[in-house]
Formats: sequence, C-alpha cells, structure tokens
Amino acid sequence: MKNINNRRSFIKLSLSAAAAMAATGIQTSYGKSNERKSHIKQSSLPASSIRFSVIGLNHGHIYSQVEAVIRGGGQLVGFYAKEVDLTDAFAKRYPQAKLVKTEKEILEDASTQLIVSASIPVDRAPLGIQVMKHGKDFLVDKPGITTLAQLEEVRRVQKETKRIYSIMYSERFENRATVKAGELVKAGAIGQVIQTIGLGPHRINLPTRPEWFFDKAKFGGILCDIASHQFDQFLFFTGSTEAEVVSSQVGNIHYPQYPQFEDFGDVTIRGNNGTGYIRVDWFTPNGLNTWGDGRLTILGTDGFIEIRKNVDLAGHEGGNHLFIVDNKETRYVDCSKEPLPFGEQLVNDIVNRTETAMTQAHCFLATELALKAEKQAQKLSFKK
Repeated sequence: MKNINNRRSFIKLSLSAAAAMAATGIQTSYGKSNERKSHIKQSSLPASSIRFSVIGLNHGHIYSQVEAVIRGGGQLVGFYAKEVDLTDAFAKRYPQAKLVKTEKEILEDASTQLIVSASIPVDRAPLGIQVMKHGKDFLVDKPGITTLAQLEEVRRVQKETKRIYSIMYSERFENRATVKAGELVKAGAIGQVIQTIGLGPHRINLPTRPEWFFDKAKFGGILCDIASHQFDQFLFFTGSTEAEVVSSQVGNIHYPQYPQFEDFGDVTIRGNNGTGYIRVDWFTPNGLNTWGDGRLTILGTDGFIEIRKNVDLAGHEGGNHLFIVDNKETRYVDCSKEPLPFGEQLVNDIVNRTETAMTQAHCFLATELALKAEKQAQKLSFKK
C-alpha cells in the first residue's frame, strides 16, 4: 500500500481504476484524500410509501430497522412493548408513533402494512406467524427464527399467506462497504467468487445484557444468532442457492457462570457455487474503539475484496472500508457515503409484491443453514 500512498502513483492508479470501473458501468471519482465519492445519490423521494408499526423493542437493532424503513418511504404510526423503560426511550426518539396497549391493536389495524420487531429471539417467529396471518408483512431482527421447528411453521404460513417474512441481516444491508462489494462482484470486478470468509467478533458488555441473552433456549445459540449474518453473506456473494454445513463447533470458553451461553463458534460451509468459512465470538477487547472488528473476505478467480466493516486497524478513520486487489492494482475505497438501498427496496416489494430486497428463498436458506450448523455443532472444551 505504500506505492498507493505516494501521490504520483496514487493519481496514476486512480485514473486507471476509474477507467476500469467505467467500463463495467460503475461511475467513480477519487478525491485528494484517497476517498471514493459516489455519484449514486440516495433517493430523497422514495418511489413507494407504507404505514408500519413496531412490536418488541428488546434489542437495540430496532432503531436501525426503523430508520431503514423510514428512509425507504415508511411512516411509523404505532408501537407496543411490555417493558416501560424500553417504550419510554423509543417514544422519546419517535414521538410521532402512538404507544398502544396491546399487540392486538397493531395486528388488527387494517391501515398498517408492515410490522417491525426486535423482540426476544425465541418470540420472533411466533409473532411473525401472527403478523402474516393478519395479512401483514414482517421485518424482524436476526435471528429471525431460533429452531428448525419454528422454521418449518414459518415457511408453511408464509407459503400459505404469500406475505413477506424478512430478516434484517444488517451486516450486509446496513454496512455501506458490503453493499458496495455487492456492486463490484456483480460487475465482475474479481471474476467468479470461490469463497467467502466472514468474521463476526462482538464485545460482550456484560453489565448491559438482559437475562435472556445468556439462555440458549431464548437466543438460539451463537451460530443461530451472530453467524446468521455470515450465512447470508456467503449465499449472496457466491450466488449459492443450495448449501450444506460441512462442519461446525461451538463453545463456552470464558463464561462458566452462564452455562447456557456460547461465546465462540465457527463453521465450514459448501454451496453449489462456492465455499465459505465463518467465525464468530464474544471476545472483542475493551481496547478497540468499536464493538467488533467485523471483516469479510471475498475470493474470486481474478482478485479479492477485503472489507473492514467497523474499523481499520491500519489507520483509516471510521468504518466502511473496502480494499480490492485485481490483476492490475491494489486500491482502497472509502464507502462511507455509499447509499443503503434495502429500506426502499423492501417498501417497494411490499407495495408491488416483488422480491428486490431479498428473495424469500434466500432469507429462509440462510436461517436454515445457521440452525443446522448450531444443531450439529461439536462442543469445544479447553483445559485451563
């Protein structure tokens, strides 16, 4: 990377990169600070609009879910949760939304098209089933389903009702560098994708965690939970429509006081269009300035892409960092200004009954793989 930091070499490489990207239909311009500035602008007037409400506020992801739908043209009209502290915080942030007394009020509101939820994981699938049976679409935080039995029932009801059951795989949908990587892969920038390596480390923040967080029966296990992101990315970037778990393992290495908790897991996976490796853990140290050094490597026949989702230990500020290497050069792309299209795509899908944000088959397959990996995982136990 030293040659790229040299101004003269950087300008030469940037011009050749821009020409190559233009040939694939992707417009770019590079500033003096080695930052990519997108010519793609976020739509200020989404093509469609819907009314939506929220049930369940048990995870902070609910805020990014709501923001995505609002960006996409959604009007937040109501919400419900049992916990007073959670409803107070949500009401303060979204005063336009009415706090109702029961789930039933939201489920039976004929003017509402979408329900968004980040309830306790084990409760998400049963809620989604009720949402679909009431003729509404459902956007749920991951893990959207915690057992294979739940998955079977969700699939049955979704097929029967033809409603959308969407799981917010935020490490792809809400990370600008990962969205940009999707554009590059689709344009053929690194050839045919062979493998993805997805790393999902998290900081545990013990004092802030509720009781259910440590109970596998309620959160589904570490592969069901965190690794659902990585299964989603594996399927998306390899284009696999079929896949199997080759091996998986989980363990509670460091928290014996929580015997139903898992703090480490990894998986090897094989699909009909590529292979993958996944590692997730709860060991982000306090010395890091973010909750986790999430990474994704996408190996292609003509190059590779590496993404630093939240932090670049080499020194670039902030998150959304993308590095791409092909047969001509190595370059860095700052993706912090890239648009996030998921919300608008989902709203359009709700209005038009299409599958542009994510197909239902993809959504369920990513979950099925996570659940199977969790179920068949070997248990790790290390001597101290």
